[in-house]
Amino acid sequence: MPSASKITEFYETFREISGLVHSSTDVKEVLDLVVWKVTEALNAKAALLRILNLRTGEFEPSASYGLSDTYLSKGPVTQKHLITDVYKQRPYIIIKDVQSDERIFYRKELEAEGISMILDLPLVFRDNMAGLLRIFFREKKVFEPDEIDFAVSLAQQSSCAIDKARLIEEQQARYDQLALHTEKLSALGRMAAGIAHEINNPLAGVLLYSSSLAKKVKDDGPLKEGLDIIIRETQRCKIIIQDLLEFARDREPQKNTADIHRVIDQAVTMLENEFRLRQIQLDRTYAPNMKKALLDANQLQQVLINLLLNAAHAIEQKGTVSIRTRMDAAGKKMVIEVQDTGCGVQPEHLNKLFEPFFSTKKNGSGLGLAVSYGIVQNHQGQLTVESQPGKGACFTITLPLVDDKRKSYQRWQ
Repeated sequence: MPSASKITEFYETFREISGLVHSSTDVKEVLDLVVWKVTEALNAKAALLRILNLRTGEFEPSASYGLSDTYLSKGPVTQKHLITDVYKQRPYIIIKDVQSDERIFYRKELEAEGISMILDLPLVFRDNMAGLLRIFFREKKVFEPDEIDFAVSLAQQSSCAIDKARLIEEQQARYDQLALHTEKLSALGRMAAGIAHEINNPLAGVLLYSSSLAKKVKDDGPLKEGLDIIIRETQRCKIIIQDLLEFARDREPQKNTADIHRVIDQAVTMLENEFRLRQIQLDRTYAPNMKKALLDANQLQQVLINLLLNAAHAIEQKGTVSIRTRMDAAGKKMVIEVQDTGCGVQPEHLNKLFEPFFSTKKNGSGLGLAVSYGIVQNHQGQLTVESQPGKGACFTITLPLVDDKRKSYQRWQ
């Protein structure tokens, strides 16, 4: 049995490494400390820690202590040499005959190092083998239970450090991807604004002259149909240009305390004829005693008109559009839901709906939902969608409510 001083050394070493795992973002620093401390604590010759490279499938040397450059220069080891069911199922493996055991590679180099026994500690995390901590001994020895427990505990801490490093790498990769996507959208917005301004003036001229000519030609003349097509398509282009400008402008909302139900009613009034022509029933369910919110009524009305028009186009003929309002459980946010009984959205399209220039409509510009999403975000809110093909869609707007306490406090400042 190890002496009391040795057990104290195990404890202090484990505490030091455990603290470093949780405080440091540098996995190399942790692993270097592990191979050094485990070598000294177990009176070993050396220690080597290999980590599985998920891309190449090889176990690469990541930290070592006490080994010569000759041995370390041998490089990585493939999975087939290391990963076995035994390694996955057992917390440690003792290899007493390094010259004949099939799990040993680079035997000549080990003989030159004077190694006669090895203690292997698989680094397993979430049922996957992430690496291997191999401890080398000059002489064969019988391990005390406390020594094995100490070595296994360090291996577990190493697994945690590796997993933490991989999570950080994944988060960094996602952040880099998001930053690149944001930069692309920013460049796209600037480009869209430039294109829109360049096209807007000649387009206005085309619409002006074609409308003027249409008034002068006979209704049954050969030019009338062509001019009507020019006017109709030019007007459609003008709407797209306006959407482009709105998307690129990203205006800050002019917020005032407003009644969201009144904003909804105004949006509905503007679309009553559209709903009547399509034989669409509109159901409104408003939450009683809804608190007011700080918002730009014009911008929110634009968002609601866009969502209602999308709902009408999804239904085409006969159906129901429901508008519901409520407060969240904490009473700090208002929730507005616009639900339709239309064709729904395909699962592969859900994540793209709010991207600029993506549209499921035949003649859609793909900017309406992108602009709406930006407006809601500028109100510190969220715009989300849930849908199943053939079962309609539900768009949900979440907006912060006015804090009455903060309002009262500001009034008396």
